[in-house]
Amino acid sequence: MDNIAELERRITAALMRIGNGVESLSVAPAPAELGAPVATLADGVAEAEIARLNEALDDERGRVAQLHAQIRAMRTQNAELRGPESAAAPGQQAEVERLRKLLDTQGLEMQRLKRTVVGLLEQLRLMAEAQAEGRVEPHLINKAMLTELEALRALRSAEAVELDELIAALDPLAGDKKEVARNA
Repeated sequence: MDNIAELERRITAALMRIGNGVESLSVAPAPAELGAPVATLADGVAEAEIARLNEALDDERGRVAQLHAQIRAMRTQNAELRGPESAAAPGQQAEVERLRKLLDTQGLEMQRLKRTVVGLLEQLRLMAEAQAEGRVEPHLINKAMLTELEALRALRSAEAVELDELIAALDPLAGDKKEVARNA
C-alpha cells in the first residue's frame, strides 16, 4: 500500500511539472510581441510540441484516475477483508489487554530487580572499601544482607510473573478444565 502511495505521489509531481511546462509555453509572449515574424517553422514545431505535451498530460491524468480507482478498490477490499476479523476482535482485544498487563507487570518486576542489583553492587563496593582499609563495619554487612534478600524477593517475583505468563499461554491449549478433570 505504501508503494502505491509513493507511485501516486511521483505521478502527481510529474503531472504538476508537465502542467507547469505547458502553462509556461502557453503564457509565453506571442512572437509578434517579441518583434519576430508572425509565423515561423519554430512556431509550428512549438505548437506540435505543445499538442504532444497536452496529449501526454491527458494520458497521465487518465492513468492517475485509474490508479485512484485502483486504490479505492483496494481500500474497499481491505475493509471487506477486515470485516470478519472484527467479529473476533473483542476476544482478541481482551487477550491482548491481558497480555499487555502481564508484560507491564513483568517489566515492573524487572525494574525492581535492576534497582536491587544496583543497590547490592553499591553495598558490595562499600564493603570492599571498608575491607581494603582494614575496617569491619557490621552495619554494611547487615545492609548488604538486606539488599541481597530484596534481590532474591524481586527475582522470585519476576519468576512468578513469568510462570503466570507461561500458564496463560498454555491454558488455551489444555482445553476445558472440566473435560481434563473427567479424563484424569
